Amino acid sequence: MLIDAHCHLDFPAFDADREAVFARARAAGVGRFVVPGTVRRHWERVLALGERAEVDVCLGLHPCFMTEHGEGDVEALARALTAHPEVVAVGECGIDARFPETLDAQWMLFDAQLRLARERRLPPVIHCVRANDRVAKRLRQLAPPAGGLIHAFAGSPEQAKAFLDLGCLVGLGGALTHDRAQRLQRTVAALPDDGYVLETDSPDMPPAGHRGERNEPARVAEVCRRVAELRGQSAERVAADSRANAARLFGLAPGGDGISGSTAG
Repeated sequence: MLIDAHCHLDFPAFDADREAVFARARAAGVGRFVVPGTVRRHWERVLALGERAEVDVCLGLHPCFMTEHGEGDVEALARALTAHPEVVAVGECGIDARFPETLDAQWMLFDAQLRLARERRLPPVIHCVRANDRVAKRLRQLAPPAGGLIHAFAGSPEQAKAFLDLGCLVGLGGALTHDRAQRLQRTVAALPDDGYVLETDSPDMPPAGHRGERNEPARVAEVCRRVAELRGQSAERVAADSRANAARLFGLAPGGDGISGSTAG
């Protein structure tokens, strides 16, 4: 059984056929889904998906939507985490250096969410684009105690090790399936078995061969197969390692898929 450790199934891109997306995922062997929050006004959509036995949810404020965040959102996030103990992580939060005009505000928002994660002993789910070294430095400073996930990791083996040494996992998705991603492929081959999870970032980041298409969780199986090739392991071994790592990181309780784990604390 596969887990898609990061998929935005609450996004409007899935409104027309969400049940069919779940059905295709199940047919591809995907039995569990972790859905992060991005903006306050969509948290209720995320929480509604979390009522499904196979869906676990995170709540956060995404750095790519700075114009949608407002005064009081961090306080609202703190209240939501209290009201919804089923939430497994704080996120999606982080830094996207492609948007320098909002970078100072991004750092302030990221720091606030890291502090919340530390207070609640929850892992942060971190969006980190062109900022691996700076984000690793900030994590060393603020030291969230429950690890974290560096979502859609695309860095070097040395950067991956820096995050792993901080207790984080790296998320592996469609980017590694493309021929041009040779550095990332070297990183994937060098990761320890307990250092990664598989994800799609649906509806974004489709694997090779699906350019321009909406991505969806069924394609985490393609990511799994490519990771297995790069690591010289079976797809079953990669799926099992990723599943165990996601369960450990997020404290996933047993669900409809029969996964074992403890509840988040």
